Amino acid sequence: MNKTIFVTGIIFGALAVILGAFGAHSLGKLIDAEAIQTFETGVRYQMYHALLLLILANTKYVSENRKKPIFYLLIFGIIFFSFSIYLLATNVLTIYDFKKIAMLTPFGGILLIMGWILLGFRAYDWDD
Repeated sequence: MNKTIFVTGIIFGALAVILGAFGAHSLGKLIDAEAIQTFETGVRYQMYHALLLLILANTKYVSENRKKPIFYLLIFGIIFFSFSIYLLATNVLTIYDFKKIAMLTPFGGILLIMGWILLGFRAYDWDD
């Protein structure tokens, strides 16, 4: 499980760098400054949680069998939060109105918060 968590963190981290570069160098010509800031928020939170996945994979404060729910909360949180932000920020570039999925963003945020809280509980509860 640790290797899966670690590799997933690497993938989300690399993707955050790619999307950040895309946002900084290509999107500025296509969307307004407010949408760029929104896009950058998605990238920033994706990177924060990619780093958290790397930490989760390597921590000894949470037992191996208790990492899986945290992992899934973070994965789905990243997808629902950051990826919905990417779609909403670039909404003007598509035919589909991504404002219809706007409720996914706060739901993803709740999943991320739950991942942090569960990590705290699990770390506090570890047997030493």
